[in-house]
Amino acid sequence: MSAPRVIVIGGGLGGLWATLTIAEAGHRVMLFSLFEVMRSHSACAQGGINAVLDMKGQHDSVQQHIVDTIKGGSYLANQPPIQSMCEDAPGLIRTFERMGVTFSRTPEGLLDQRLFGGVKHKRTCFAGASTGQQLLYGVDQQVRRLETEGKVEKQEWWEFLSLVKDADGVCRGIVAMDLRSLEVRAFRADAVVLATGGLGQIYAPKTTCSTNSTGAAASRVYQQGARFANAEFFQFHPTAMLGEDKTRLMTEAARGEGGRVWVPKDPNDRRAPLRIPESERFYFLEDWYPTYGNTVPRDIASRAIWKVTRELGLGVGAVGEFGAGEHGAGKRDVGKRGAGLRGAEEGSAGESRDRVYLDLTHLDRGFVSTRLGAILSIYRKFAGVDPLDAPMEIFPAAHYAMGGLWVDYEKDAATGGMKPGSPRNHATSIPGLYACGECDYAYHGANRLGANSLLSASYSGRVAGEAVASYLNGLEQGADAVPAALFEAETARQSGINERLTKASGDQNPFRLHRELGNLMTTKVGVVRDNAELDAALSGLREIEQRFERLDLGESSRWANQSLAHARQVLDMLKLAQVMAASARARDECRGAHFKPAFDLAIPEGKFPGDPEFETYRERWKANNAEWLKTTVAEHHPDGPRIGFEPVDLGLLAPDQPRDYR
Repeated sequence: MSAPRVIVIGGGLGGLWATLTIAEAGHRVMLFSLFEVMRSHSACAQGGINAVLDMKGQHDSVQQHIVDTIKGGSYLANQPPIQSMCEDAPGLIRTFERMGVTFSRTPEGLLDQRLFGGVKHKRTCFAGASTGQQLLYGVDQQVRRLETEGKVEKQEWWEFLSLVKDADGVCRGIVAMDLRSLEVRAFRADAVVLATGGLGQIYAPKTTCSTNSTGAAASRVYQQGARFANAEFFQFHPTAMLGEDKTRLMTEAARGEGGRVWVPKDPNDRRAPLRIPESERFYFLEDWYPTYGNTVPRDIASRAIWKVTRELGLGVGAVGEFGAGEHGAGKRDVGKRGAGLRGAEEGSAGESRDRVYLDLTHLDRGFVSTRLGAILSIYRKFAGVDPLDAPMEIFPAAHYAMGGLWVDYEKDAATGGMKPGSPRNHATSIPGLYACGECDYAYHGANRLGANSLLSASYSGRVAGEAVASYLNGLEQGADAVPAALFEAETARQSGINERLTKASGDQNPFRLHRELGNLMTTKVGVVRDNAELDAALSGLREIEQRFERLDLGESSRWANQSLAHARQVLDMLKLAQVMAASARARDECRGAHFKPAFDLAIPEGKFPGDPEFETYRERWKANNAEWLKTTVAEHHPDGPRIGFEPVDLGLLAPDQPRDYR
């Protein structure tokens, strides 16, 4: 067998770490990306990366990081991968330091750490409010070094279209399209790593994700046989700045650094926010969750904002049809209230009442500018308001997929974590195909804790790289032995799809269909769900898919035809959206980011462990776990996704303590 070669698809943190690890193990790597790798969505992560360094002397521990992550995810994630990730996090930070990442530091020169949601310890390392960008720069420099040594070859501006599998179903390469020339070509590989990020564009435009976060690559391998897990668990970030074109993330670090979320107590209060005295403000997170306050986990904060705006009718107005208030804050309207289970896309009038204040004005201006400068610039630019002078207006927006491609792991009997270097780690259900980063499901269960995303992306990329190296060492036959006819047939199939789409002359525009998809998912598979709406979502998704038969791209250019690439992505997003809606329909409970009020088990108000009412609740909660504490697994079939379940490894922390952040 000739020297093995590997294809990595995706140039974010997961893909770069996989590339770095595989190349340093002595294997050739081709790195594919939709664009220059430095534009990858990892650069948009703002707040930080978690690791127990205990720089603040709070007696933090790795064990507590593990417990916080497991409970934050409502016990739904397999626990061995979580254990290994948290244990390796401190060393990962030191590695980033040696790469030259410019973490923020204390006046004494020590690594600084800030507070993030769902925890009580300052555990988050950060680089101002642009941490993801700095981490990406650091790893990219290492990959560039390997590129100059001839160990890595970049293929930027290429889009992955499909896998090439041999007669035994083993992945032997890919077919990809040059986004400039539209050339469709097959590439052989002895292993493929998918690191293509999340799928937030399924909720566009009300998503914090960039336009490349389509999930199309994950959808394509799912349609070729890869299993997809926990698709119903999609995180809505509680503090996003709404906009006409998209929503923009206002990092959780704003709350971790002392920002406060509030609304006026009086729904008829029209005063500018800074003219409303403290006694007339409702700091609802601090009131409902006094232990964690403004740093409760994201699923809880998002539902609290939903309750305040949609159920209690206390949302604040925005600049728009009701006129601008003082300090740029909008005048408030108290007309239509309680939009039921609908999302934020009911029209501009509804949106203008769907916001709450995120307030930094009480904090030291120099402190905030140093720690959160990046988001201050974003808000100033797109809202025309300085967050140092007036509170920001925010509302939850689609942000992160906890679910993703199902990946395996091998448990180490000696440690309870993952077995280092096992070829099973991060392997998908298709032999020879691995997945890492946001496109896998491994670490976050039903809800991701803030600042665990950069950690899981980096860590999973490294683990996947080590697993691929082990897989190659045991490979008996390489891709070179696979008949050329298989590659030629798949190339012809993908070229045929392009040809049909280019020549189509119907009445349906792919960009309009994408917007309809986003609106449907936001309104019916959003923060709050019910089965009737989910049934309507599934029906609507099938109807949109059928309309693709009448597509018209509006252009037939043979060079850089963006409509062609986008149309293919939208169709694949529709496939994943059906998996998400079907998985949500199949799970009749409330867990993490998946919330169906009809099945809610609420903690008795004012009751705590030891109280009879709380202990009765605990028993009901355990009974619910006996039925629903299981991983959702979807498999592709021509007539729609088939939904099944598999058990969760609970060997480290038994689900005895309900999530309680009061």
